[in-house]
Amino acid sequence: MQKKVTKAVIPAAGLGTRFLPETKALPKEMLPIVDTPTIQFIVEEAKKSGIKDIVIVIGKGKRSIEDHFDANPELEQNLEERHKTDMLETIRKTNDMNIYFIRQSHPRGLGDAIYTARSFISNEPFVVMLGDDVMQDKVPLTKQLMDSYQQTGASTLAVKKVAHRDISKYGVIDPSEEVRPGLFNVKKFVEKPSPEKAPSDLAIIGRYLLTPEIFGILEDAKPDASGEIQLTSAIDTLNRTQRVFAHEFKGARYDTGNKLSWLKTNIIFGLQHPEISTGLRAYLKDLGKQLTDEDAKKKK
Repeated sequence: MQKKVTKAVIPAAGLGTRFLPETKALPKEMLPIVDTPTIQFIVEEAKKSGIKDIVIVIGKGKRSIEDHFDANPELEQNLEERHKTDMLETIRKTNDMNIYFIRQSHPRGLGDAIYTARSFISNEPFVVMLGDDVMQDKVPLTKQLMDSYQQTGASTLAVKKVAHRDISKYGVIDPSEEVRPGLFNVKKFVEKPSPEKAPSDLAIIGRYLLTPEIFGILEDAKPDASGEIQLTSAIDTLNRTQRVFAHEFKGARYDTGNKLSWLKTNIIFGLQHPEISTGLRAYLKDLGKQLTDEDAKKKK
């Protein structure tokens, strides 16, 4: 019987330079999808998956993340007195999990952020959940990885097919055989290959289940040319001594890692939001017609 996975690490110490100037004072992880900070979607996925304890790795200027997951008695009392029950339940969703915070003193990459959490994890398997990817499926992706671990006892990464032209943005797997539908043995893991050198179109998408042996590898890892410790490289090293599987995710993935993809995600979630979906749908139809008319005029 495998150890039960009960802990998650959420790295949130990056500088968020793709979203400047907004992220000069506001953590990228607090950028909203409609009315909910992105990082809350990640925490809620962990909760639905059965995770009991979460550590969020933060850096300088990330205090608002701590405040968001803290109780706010004054606000809760105000909402209770005004009988705003729905709003009260919404904000209390962030109060009922064991969430801890660790500081990464310098932004040395994802591998270093994970290594910072080693004392919290101790000698247990754990999941890593990146805040750039919001996942939707009947069974949460993190739970899918946890279920796979209970059967294999091995580290398992989530992967998804992406457009070949975009493959250089991701860590990529070089798969060998498919041991069961959607679960691959992996020959090697490659960090951001060029499209012509990519071994597959299966990209690592921001959910990892790792055994604690990864910490020994991260401890000895050397920084790359940019001064960062790469998690993908450490996982490739781990794969030489114990099996690491890749689990293909078939659900919906929403990328919030750059301005355009974040805006697209907001539109999709806005169209699903009960308060604004009707108005947003009407606006988009009017905007589409307006743009079509403008294009027609330009062609005349």
